[in-house]
Amino acid sequence: MKLADNKATMSFSNGSPSVELPVYSGSVGPDVIDIRKLYGQTGMFTYDPGFLSTAACQSAITYIDGDKGELLYRGYPIEQLATNCDFMETCHLLLYGNLPDAAGKAVFTKRVTQHTMVNEQMQFFLRGFRRDAHPMAIMTGLVGALSAFYHDSTDINNPGHRDISAIRLIAKLPTLVAMAYKYSIGQPFMYPKNELSYAGNFLHMMFATPCEPYVVNPVIERALDRIFILHADHEQNASTSTVRLCGSSGTNPFAAIAAGVACLWGPAHGGANEACLNMLEEIQASGGVSKVGEFMEKVKDKNSGVKLMGFGHRVYKNYDPRAKLMQETCNEVLAALGLENDPLFQLAKALEKIALEDEYFVSRKLYPNVDFYSGIVQRAIGIPVKLFTGIFALARTVGWIAQLNEMIGDPEYKIGRPRQLFTGSLPRAVLDISKR
Repeated sequence: MKLADNKATMSFSNGSPSVELPVYSGSVGPDVIDIRKLYGQTGMFTYDPGFLSTAACQSAITYIDGDKGELLYRGYPIEQLATNCDFMETCHLLLYGNLPDAAGKAVFTKRVTQHTMVNEQMQFFLRGFRRDAHPMAIMTGLVGALSAFYHDSTDINNPGHRDISAIRLIAKLPTLVAMAYKYSIGQPFMYPKNELSYAGNFLHMMFATPCEPYVVNPVIERALDRIFILHADHEQNASTSTVRLCGSSGTNPFAAIAAGVACLWGPAHGGANEACLNMLEEIQASGGVSKVGEFMEKVKDKNSGVKLMGFGHRVYKNYDPRAKLMQETCNEVLAALGLENDPLFQLAKALEKIALEDEYFVSRKLYPNVDFYSGIVQRAIGIPVKLFTGIFALARTVGWIAQLNEMIGDPEYKIGRPRQLFTGSLPRAVLDISKR
């Protein structure tokens, strides 16, 4: 960041002297007012619930322009990356700052492929869970447990440790997610196959059995790869901020990523696509497509308590750029699997049509978001709804690691310590129990 030409002056109506604060400019986006010395100069903090107006770090990884509906990874538009690159190239870009050439991609892909297996004892750890446990409960435990198996890469301040732990996490998350799924349905775990692509290997571990060969469908493989790309990073969201805050204490990378997994589980964050499919299934159970109009009228009624999941976005005030790409993939997958006439997908299309045409939703810019389409695609592929957030965590891991590494390498980083506006009791004495 660079010092801007102007400065901010904060004045007070109570006669206290005004304070001059530096203003910094990034390469793109709003300028920021540096308030680090505000408390020292005034004895006051700023108040910003949810940190909606606070830049907690400087970052060169991902940029979002919500008004334009723009998402950039290291300066590259998401549309170009999702069309011209695969997930391994995207991982390399996020981690190291550049898209690899053919040779660099081969080296990076080989490194990831060599680390896809997990320690055999992880199976016994997994078997300690109930088979009907939510996959995200299992994933939180499994990812955190990796630090118990890989003692040689737990020093967050060692660049070499951070690099090998990054490769291990990217490589092992598909294996762990697939193991959690296989465990839940009572099928044997399938080991990784090094000759398959990242997405192809995940599909094999999810859906193959020892009984017969499993052939990866290239349309499904590409669709899953695109889901991974679109979810790889998304600036300073709740789970990324959690990883940064957790990592700021110096904890190991596996623990920091486990914290991100736990945060992502929330229905307002990574669980949104799961909530979206649950909504569709509830409408289907109540009467299907014929009830869509009635449902949407309830959504418009503030007193009904009915929420429309999978539409609109906290950051994007325009169309979510990832949604358009996912919509294309959704149509390709449904066509390839012959599911265009599936009742639930017909229902989704009816919802989409109303949201894109009805003035109520258009004026409020409640467009379908990436969660809406990715949930439909995953259901079509055969991924159970409860596992949707696990897929999200798998994809977002590379973004979390890139953000964590960037923070550790920033000379200005400190352990996170938000302040508060205290509204509790004034100091008081503890009375003897007989007098309370």
